[in-house]
Amino acid sequence: MAAPISHHLLPLRLLSGHPQPPGLRLPMTRARPLPRLLPRAVGTPSDAALQEFRRWVSSQGADAGGAASPAAVPEGGLGLVAARDLPRGEAVAEVPKKLWMDADAVAASDLGRAVGGGGELRPWVAVALLLLRELARGADSPWAPYLAILPRQTDSTIFWSEEELLEIQGTQLLNTTMGVKEYVQSEFDSVEAEIISVNKELFPDTVTFDDFLWAFGILRSRVFAGLRGDKLALIPLADLVNHSDDIASNESSWEIKGKGLFGRDVVFSLRTPVGVKSGEQIYIQYDLDKSNAELALDYGFTEPNSSRDSYTLTLEISESDPFYDDKLDIAELNGMGETAYFDIVLGESLPPQMLPYLRLLCIGGTDAFLLEALFRNSVWGHLELPLSSDNEEAICQVIRNACKSALGAYHTTVEEDEELLKSKNLQPRLQIAIQVRAGEKKVLQQIDDIFKQREEELDGLEYYQERRLKDIGLVGDNGEIIFWES
Repeated sequence: MAAPISHHLLPLRLLSGHPQPPGLRLPMTRARPLPRLLPRAVGTPSDAALQEFRRWVSSQGADAGGAASPAAVPEGGLGLVAARDLPRGEAVAEVPKKLWMDADAVAASDLGRAVGGGGELRPWVAVALLLLRELARGADSPWAPYLAILPRQTDSTIFWSEEELLEIQGTQLLNTTMGVKEYVQSEFDSVEAEIISVNKELFPDTVTFDDFLWAFGILRSRVFAGLRGDKLALIPLADLVNHSDDIASNESSWEIKGKGLFGRDVVFSLRTPVGVKSGEQIYIQYDLDKSNAELALDYGFTEPNSSRDSYTLTLEISESDPFYDDKLDIAELNGMGETAYFDIVLGESLPPQMLPYLRLLCIGGTDAFLLEALFRNSVWGHLELPLSSDNEEAICQVIRNACKSALGAYHTTVEEDEELLKSKNLQPRLQIAIQVRAGEKKVLQQIDDIFKQREEELDGLEYYQERRLKDIGLVGDNGEIIFWES
């Protein structure tokens, strides 16, 4: 459940042409504890605050007749606990729209009136400002019982100390975390100058970057995956539901529907994805497609699942490449561009477009004739197979040098990390760090192994010229070149 910013973790960056060994662009884990929270809250609200929140959601009819109750859970923080045996598909929260914190709530608030409805702000910025404005109102806020139970931090890496961030030195997650914080800082600088500082009646107390980062982190961790962009909304009560890796279905566990006379009342309905016994906690699956690094960034947890270990490789056509224009033209004709991102998952094959794009980047020398306009419509088909020994060797060297460079940036080995993960009572943030960095290194080693094996097979591959000779009948069944007298 994350507010939208960049789609990709900041990646290993490779350029076309003949670069020096590429390196990591910006600095980015696991054991099997109890299922993690959404968000992984640091601290639990007081009993009085929890009781007041229960009364509030019940008075609004959001608790779906008391099917589930917000409660402190063993993992720490809050969750939803079944009040009775619940079958699969049972509604456990039906939150009316008047309780949502979204763009409509911003527009209807005094904040919205001060900023012209908030329509010109990014949706997440508008809702973040609403959060901070309602906090400033204290007990006068209609969301006061909800705000009182929100955590002051999660275990998301955006809240880690400098010492804690050292544990993810060399990782893509570290670079992504720092990039995200820089992005949030730039948004804060803008709204602080244009909105916060000129509306002292709305924000009587000083609003700091840390306050704004907290609001961003709350949205990043609590917004349901399908509620993004203009639909972004915080849904009180429903957003207490926690994640479990035992829920392996992407099937939606919630819907927005009409209710009441003629279906005019809009509600957010949260349902059980599996049957739940009375007294047990209700879980959902947040997002099967997120990597462990993304889970750590958004929610502050990781999973012991190799399919969550990934590494983002970025390939880029360098502007200094003498064939830049031709290569870019070919890439764009095939649905790609100057830069291409490839998410490589542990235990899975390379993305299908990766090798063709790599071969395109490394074209040079005697292979450059394939870049001519004559081949423009057919060259991608040739790139799907080895072009030449020189080209194939070049892509192997580029990738292996990049992997070696990236692996050299970590301060531990995979073996050391796996030994650390055997330790009992690891702090949650240290466990996240170890799992993420170990997962990245495993993927990098997997990539290196793939291209090392490819290097060893170069002499046995069939290249463009041999395929071309076969096409025109000049190579026999055993691979020998056929000659004849005129």
